[in-house]
Amino acid sequence: MPEQGRRPQARTRLARRTTIDTARALFLERGYHATTVEAISNVADVPQATIYRLFASKQGILKAVLDTSIVGDDEPVPVASRPHVLQLLAGPDPRDQLAGLAAISVDINQRVAPILRMLASAADSDPDAAALLDDLAQQRRAGQSRLATALGRSGALRSGLRLADATDIIHALASPELYRLLVFERGWPPEKYQRWLAGTLTDQLLVENP
Repeated sequence: MPEQGRRPQARTRLARRTTIDTARALFLERGYHATTVEAISNVADVPQATIYRLFASKQGILKAVLDTSIVGDDEPVPVASRPHVLQLLAGPDPRDQLAGLAAISVDINQRVAPILRMLASAADSDPDAAALLDDLAQQRRAGQSRLATALGRSGALRSGLRLADATDIIHALASPELYRLLVFERGWPPEKYQRWLAGTLTDQLLVENP
């Protein structure tokens, strides 16, 4: 691509990243409702017209903040399509799969839990925020269902444990809400939570010698 073509793309990407980083900080500091697009524009030094062109609305900004918090960067590749997740789903050892899930959960929850707490507060009075929160939960459960299905197909799940119940167990134990409770509120080191999550999932889901 010619240099003159790369420069506008680089500026657009920088404006997007700056807006997202600024919005995240302001949402956490002031809350969703109290943070205006004008405030984000002023702090980020990005024109409001550019912000609306990139995100369409304040809800669009919030969704971008959540998306980048989940994946850890601004690449347009969802978690479910990331190489390390695909490798985990295809892994041959169910205990390693659950240990990998625990590591991924810690990585994501460390970034996402504070944002989701803010979103949950906003959802009490904002239908759009409530819908976004529900959509995120459904996406998370869908990804966890893929792992439960992989464990079921390999014969690793405990006898009599339904796939839906296995998914529910993963969904609850790896939730950002439980992570926030144990790590942020009770002071568990992330490494302790990760070990506990891997061990508890193994005990709850797997046969003794899968």
